[in-house]
Amino acid sequence: MISCQHIHKKYDTVRALHNVSISCGKGEICGLVGANGAGKTTLFKILLGLVTADSGTIEISGNGAKKIGGIIEKPALYSYLSAYENLRLFSKMQAADASKQTIETSLKQVGLPLDRTDPIRNFSMGMKQRLGIAVALLNNPSCLLLDEPFSGLDPLGIEALNQLIFDLAQETQMTILISSHIIEVLSSVCTNLSIIHNGEIVQTGATSKILDTCTKGYTLCGSNIKSASFLSEYHAVTNGNCATISASTNEIPEIIFKLSQQQIGITSCKPVLDLQQLFNPTQK
Repeated sequence: MISCQHIHKKYDTVRALHNVSISCGKGEICGLVGANGAGKTTLFKILLGLVTADSGTIEISGNGAKKIGGIIEKPALYSYLSAYENLRLFSKMQAADASKQTIETSLKQVGLPLDRTDPIRNFSMGMKQRLGIAVALLNNPSCLLLDEPFSGLDPLGIEALNQLIFDLAQETQMTILISSHIIEVLSSVCTNLSIIHNGEIVQTGATSKILDTCTKGYTLCGSNIKSASFLSEYHAVTNGNCATISASTNEIPEIIFKLSQQQIGITSCKPVLDLQQLFNPTQK
């Protein structure tokens, strides 16, 4: 479990965090959403013990050999070493088991091949992120922090990393807290979200509830969707086989039903978020 209450942090006269409280339970995947500079990395450094908070309390609990592991921004790896050599070196640094069997098990756990002996400078960004997670998992932490792990990844890399994170939580009941500035990415894997803006948590709750509250419309895609004239009632803007409409969550089932009656099959339905509502929920 990760829990922090009323965290404050200043750098000289700059307020980095103000009265920040978040929690993430055992086996949960929680997301911290905020723009660049909102305070996400500062909070993660405090939780990892790399920076000291000015005030507030932190509780990190679990049954692993170490309480918490994590990646802050990009993984700090040795580009001239292989994945195996990196893990062996970091295992020795952390006084973890550096046996061949253990290291190979760690590589398998994050989906990295055992037959790659070349330097990791040849690896894709997604493979480096997986190796970074393998390093963070040394000594079997009960909690894992991932700071902007999706940066630089293509859609396939994001999907693969999401699956790895989901598997870790399900199989080991690990507490996982992830930060990102892209809510669409976090919403696909996190059950709960906390929104941070200018160093303050402005809202927190179940992912589905936050998305419902901040959704101002939907983008529907399907063949011949332009022929659905009734979508003009929802101020539809079409682009190819897609139409973006102003509609609430409650209206979408009926709209999709009407489209099916007109023999228009919907291949995707994606919410369009009101970012002002997301980061300023009390603003009218």
